Amino acid sequence: MKIICIGRNYVNHIAELNNERPDEPVIFMKPDTAVLPKKTPFTIPEFTNDVHHEVEILVKICKVGKYIDSKFSHKYYDEIGLGIDFTARDVQNKLKEKGLPWEKAKAFDGSAIIGDFLPKNNFSSTENITFELKNNGSTVQKGNTSHMLWKIDEIVSYVSQYFTLKKGDIIFTGTPEGVAKVSPNDVLEGFIENRKVIRLHIK
Repeated sequence: MKIICIGRNYVNHIAELNNERPDEPVIFMKPDTAVLPKKTPFTIPEFTNDVHHEVEILVKICKVGKYIDSKFSHKYYDEIGLGIDFTARDVQNKLKEKGLPWEKAKAFDGSAIIGDFLPKNNFSSTENITFELKNNGSTVQKGNTSHMLWKIDEIVSYVSQYFTLKKGDIIFTGTPEGVAKVSPNDVLEGFIENRKVIRLHIK
């Protein structure tokens, strides 16, 4: 299983981190060891003092594909989910300053939270899905796929130009604004269209 992540896909999130708006999707990867087992709390790693939550809509690939035309992308996924891309922001900032890859900040063990998946046909359109993240009961991030710079079908097509997509691969499609530090004893809850699909304790 590959975990393919898209960065800088929401304008307001780009602005909050003072990043440059990209001309094409920003891609990075997480290894399968980044996936936090279900019902396991997230433990803040020793090497960071500034882990941020980034809630994202996920797509699970359902068949092998390469060089997929965007008009056929919808045939390559049939489930939509929600995930959290945990980011060691202090580590990432140091890496970015030196022009180095982000993996230590983005791909560490337990950094990929994968919630429950829902059938794609539950949604009238993949370009109008609302989602949100609550921390201790208060909404901290809220987004809609209509605000993506690159929509889901465009992402699937773009990614497939570089990587063969295989059944079970998961694509994180980017986070909206509102990313923030998590602290021990926080409880994160993620929702797709008001349906809770993530509940996570922070240690």
